Formats: sequence, C-alpha cells, structure tokens
Amino acid sequence: MKSTLLLKFLASIILPLSLGAIAGIATAQSIPEWYATLNKPSFNPPNWIFGPVWTTLYIFMGISLFLVWKQDPGRERNRSILIFLLQLLLNFAWSFIFFYFRMIDFALIEIILLWIIIVVMLVLFYKIKPIASYINIPYLLWVTFATVLNASYYFLN
Repeated sequence: MKSTLLLKFLASIILPLSLGAIAGIATAQSIPEWYATLNKPSFNPPNWIFGPVWTTLYIFMGISLFLVWKQDPGRERNRSILIFLLQLLLNFAWSFIFFYFRMIDFALIEIILLWIIIVVMLVLFYKIKPIASYINIPYLLWVTFATVLNASYYFLN
C-alpha cells in the first residue's frame, strides 16, 4: 500500500473512532447520574453493549470512508465525503444533546435527521463503491434501533 493510501486509511479509521471516544468520555458522567434514573423500555440493552457495538460501527464507517476517499477525485466523491462528515458530526452531537444537555426531545429530532443523512450517505457511497454502502447497513440498523430507544425514553420520561 502506498504511503498516501496508508495515511488515508489511518485517518479514515482514526477520525470516527476519535470522535466516538471524545463523545463517550465527555458524556460518561451522565450515565450513572442521570441516565440511570430514567424510565427505560423493556428492550433497553445493557450498558456494556454500547461500547463494543459503537467501536465496531466506527471502524466500519472508517473503512467505508477510505473506500470512497481512495477513488479518483470528483464531484460525486467529494459530495459523498461531505455527507459522511455531516453524518459523523450529527452522530457526535447526539451524544451531547441526549446525555450532556439531557434534551431527550431534541435528541429525538436530531437522530431522525441523522438517520436520513445516513440513508443519503448509503445511496451516494453505493454509486461510488457498493461495498462502502453495504458495510454501513449495520450502522443504519443500529441507529434505527437507537431512534426507537430515544423515542421510548421520550415517551416514558
């Protein structure tokens, strides 16, 4: 692998993992102090599952970004990368809105927007490199589940 490709690969993996880690560290205090006090739906997963799932999803996101980024430069590729960055920003912001600011209602609106942007990303990635889209299907499914969970928290609290 050329050094340029290696740098793109490392940056592609490190970016989502780093943002996920920052959000996790910044909002961790809210879990025992606030989140634990919320009424939870019966299908709420145990807290320990979120770390491994998100780590895996961030790695998949990074791989998909790399697969698109290494393609020839062009308007479609650049737009796809921009949409990827937008969904990553929304993903990052959700943790703060929900856990740090404790705004369950606004977090629900934001995660619905995130879900829509992920679908747009999947469509754009598919046009460039189908596998880059396919490996994000678990991410879309997890965010779908997280949306239902967020809505449940909203209605129960």
